[in-house]
Amino acid sequence: MAVVTIRQLLDSGVHFGHQTRRWNPKVKRFILTERSGIHIIDLQQSLSYIDKAYEYVRETVAHGGTVLFVGTKKQAQEVIAEQATRVGQPYVNQRWLGGLLTNFSTVSKRLARMKELEELDFDNPADSGFTKKELLLKKRELDKLHKSLGGIRNLQKTPSAIWVVDAKREHLAIDEAKKLGIPVIGILDTNADPDEFQFPIPGNDDAIRSVGLLTRIIADAAAEGLIQRHQPSDESADAEPLADWERELLETPVVTDVAEVETIATESAADAAGAEAKAEGDAAATAAE
Repeated sequence: MAVVTIRQLLDSGVHFGHQTRRWNPKVKRFILTERSGIHIIDLQQSLSYIDKAYEYVRETVAHGGTVLFVGTKKQAQEVIAEQATRVGQPYVNQRWLGGLLTNFSTVSKRLARMKELEELDFDNPADSGFTKKELLLKKRELDKLHKSLGGIRNLQKTPSAIWVVDAKREHLAIDEAKKLGIPVIGILDTNADPDEFQFPIPGNDDAIRSVGLLTRIIADAAAEGLIQRHQPSDESADAEPLADWERELLETPVVTDVAEVETIATESAADAAGAEAKAEGDAAATAAE
């Protein structure tokens, strides 16, 4: 069964690029045409690249690897947390912490500190050995750590790969991954540089439905990899054993088909609506500049 269909990509607006004047010439080979000043991405190529990324993520997780989901822009935060959590993978959906990958030893110490603070009983100052004021400060510290590190609490070493929603916004994450030789999988919009990815997926990295669909596909690949890792075989004999939380995941049925999205009345109407939304985003970006 196909991972996703052209219709699903179309309905989610994956084909809408940026305004033609905001493009990166390196993506020319992924562009099908131009309509109303908006580049239209070739979804046939997107399908091919989705299959490659899906296969890579599935095999990576099947052999004991992890995929770090990264998406800090507003329209990606919720789906990044939701899909990564669904398949037990780490994620960053708030501000990227410099050195998260390249200085992981320091990050590990902060994770240990977070877990240490979680052991405190903030509701019983008398039993904690701290004053109310001290507990208040520690609670604030814990809240701050939860916000910045909560998504990677189970990350014990640098990830095997990272999934990135917006290459331009997450350039710090990509730079660190490149320094460590960690493969980058992500959405390649028409304003991005394809050289930043090992596994690019040509598509719209701004629309919520597009980001949600593509992130879910990657999560489904990770879920399938977990199941494959659990199945005994000679090839998987050397894979790392499943952690307790991974075993719990396997008890929950995995959805491998991408959810159907609401059918659009006409494709011309979809093109017009998507192009208009994309143009508004580009206009806002221009104003900000």
